[in-house]
Amino acid sequence: MAITISAAAAQAMGAALASDIGASSTIQIYSGSKPATVATAATGTLLATITISGSYTSSGGVLTAADPAAVAPVASGTAGYFRISTSGAVAKLDGTVGTSGTDMILGSTTITTGVNIDLGVPTITVPLL
Repeated sequence: MAITISAAAAQAMGAALASDIGASSTIQIYSGSKPATVATAATGTLLATITISGSYTSSGGVLTAADPAAVAPVASGTAGYFRISTSGAVAKLDGTVGTSGTDMILGSTTITTGVNIDLGVPTITVPLL
């Protein structure tokens, strides 16, 4: 059995999530597996932290942020998951990282100090379950 929601409900959920994340949030990329819940402490090695200037906007259930500047990794390793946190470091969303079929797509999951990471424009899509 699958649950579906309307596009209007997805938009409302996207707007609520954008508001909950707020301005000047961060995206942290970690090695290892995603924790069981976003309330669980981060695991693995922190590889990089990307700061989002401004806030996410939501249109049609798709959240979009301004293109953040490229950042230098703080450690080398294989990216496994990401966490989005508020400017006050409260975790709001976790997702998987890979080169395809994951929540965040990177050109390579191999993160190396000295080689900047450029995410491009981050987007989050509220699923129409």
